[in-house]
Amino acid sequence: MSPTFDPLYTAEEMKRAEAGHDVDELMSRAGRAVAEEAMRRFPDAVRFVAVCGGGANGGDGRIALEALESAAKIARSSDDAPIREADVIIDALFGTGFHGEPREDAARTIQAINAAGKPVVAVDLPSGVNASTGEVAGACVQATVTVTMHGPKVGTEVAPGRFQAGEVVVADIGLDPLETEHRLVTPAILRAVPRRSQEQNKYTAGTVLVVGGSRGLTGAPSLAAEAAFRADAGYVAVAVPDSTLAVFEQRLLEAVKLPCPEDDGLISTRAIEPIAEFASKAGSLALGPGLGRGPGPKEVVRRLLTELDRPAVVDADGLHDLEPFERNAPTVLTPHEGELARLLGVQSDWVAAHRVEAVKRAAENFHCVCLLKGADTLVAAPGEGVLVVSLGTAALATAGSGDVLTGIVAAFLAKGVDARTAAAAAAAAQQLASRAIPQSGAIASDVVSALPLVLDAPV
Repeated sequence: MSPTFDPLYTAEEMKRAEAGHDVDELMSRAGRAVAEEAMRRFPDAVRFVAVCGGGANGGDGRIALEALESAAKIARSSDDAPIREADVIIDALFGTGFHGEPREDAARTIQAINAAGKPVVAVDLPSGVNASTGEVAGACVQATVTVTMHGPKVGTEVAPGRFQAGEVVVADIGLDPLETEHRLVTPAILRAVPRRSQEQNKYTAGTVLVVGGSRGLTGAPSLAAEAAFRADAGYVAVAVPDSTLAVFEQRLLEAVKLPCPEDDGLISTRAIEPIAEFASKAGSLALGPGLGRGPGPKEVVRRLLTELDRPAVVDADGLHDLEPFERNAPTVLTPHEGELARLLGVQSDWVAAHRVEAVKRAAENFHCVCLLKGADTLVAAPGEGVLVVSLGTAALATAGSGDVLTGIVAAFLAKGVDARTAAAAAAAAQQLASRAIPQSGAIASDVVSALPLVLDAPV
């Protein structure tokens, strides 16, 4: 297995991993692992009640009860003891084979678990979560901790399922690792990003051109430009409306400024030619931060994408009304759920509920890499499995985080990293930087400042 990625299992892949193994022995190991984690996590708990379904997951739960009884705990099935009397509830109702919406009786049981107000240890994944997608179609257990067997599941790492799982603990039950379609990105992906070397100059270290910055939205391209520098690009320029130039002269010391023709504070189509001429020397383009919306900016983005052969990342206003395009150069789209919904012509709540399907559909529709932002950042490329980047903190829930990510992607593209790896590595760098700063009151520029620490750290 590659150290850059960890396996991320679907239900079908878990079946393949378990094939040829003694089922009873696997259940025994799983049940004991659940009991041990429950006692470790809740050492003062005495009464344990397990809600067991009829499948293998329920068998794991019953074995967990036996192990708890052997440890002198009071351990009962919910058939024999009320859930509300438990100190800890073990959720062994549904396993990895579950999909769809729970039936009415199961939904009532799930609601009772959640209403009990007690810690919940889920077996493999919370009941109600689709192991292969993270989707939650109906009632779903809110777990305190999930003991998942062999390796993380798509459903424990991708929203909305990840937010039902609580802390996820992987239990080794004696299976060999398996190559999986979808994979979890590790910090080791940063090894794929070249660092500046002594034989390079500022241009060969990576040249980025940021296009955006309409009147009143100058902060976004400033953050993108600063992030590109801090992500180790050697040369960064910003193409901005002429009337905003004074702001950028004050805000950005190191970046080169390209003042552009404008129409009422928005970049005009008359700017396409000078931008294209400048971009011919750039290693990558970042299109959209603070660009503004309207026919002019939309046409600027369309023509730059279709007429230039430079690697590009498109974000924010660059995604507004974006239509599928044809280009051969590496391209990354970086929408949040609302932006992706508009690209796909669906509602944002559908994207939130079907994140894997949505990001894969966008990658196929636009024939390029698509990065769907979130605590579980998803990176999809045509014909490839989804990469999940889940290394960050809530510090990224602040204005400007998307602009920072755009700058990092642009820097990595300018260094010659392929689009899929550049997107995943950029998300990893940003998320790791979020762990290196104070969490309360964090702002996007704090993350920018921490990027060199992350890139210099051994991985």
